[in-house]
Amino acid sequence: MTVPADALRLRAATAADHRFLADMLLVALNWNRDRAAFHLADIDLEPMFARYIEGWPRLGDQGAVAESSGEPVGAVWVRLFGSAEPGFGFVFADVPELSIGVRDGLRGRGVGSALMERIHRDAGAAGARRISLSVEPGNRAMALYEKLGYRVAVTRFDMVTMVKDLR
Repeated sequence: MTVPADALRLRAATAADHRFLADMLLVALNWNRDRAAFHLADIDLEPMFARYIEGWPRLGDQGAVAESSGEPVGAVWVRLFGSAEPGFGFVFADVPELSIGVRDGLRGRGVGSALMERIHRDAGAAGARRISLSVEPGNRAMALYEKLGYRVAVTRFDMVTMVKDLR
């Protein structure tokens, strides 16, 4: 089942969305219910997590928030990382890395697809040629990423880096 198109509104993510992006980062981190949950404090304390949202928005950051009935229900954003402080899905300094989260109960209903399509358009229009992301094996979201044209670039330890060509 999808969320009716007229019930879903996509808008650009702003500085006021910082806390919601943190919430969506937690959703992404906590996809595996068989593992101890991460908490907001973990994002603040762990530089590898914090780098995805600290200082939002930095120059070059882009993002979108999905709203339903005026409430935020999902977010997607891309950020560039340097080789000195790479993200989990880092491939090159000129390839923005994508993060996405959709609230429980709304996954599998088209919210994530709509957000991904929006960020692909926005990032491409801003000059990005590719987008990367990281996903853990077993995460159902990997099927969505493959459907949207992401291809496995690197598999290491318990992480898969995928890349989409926007050209």
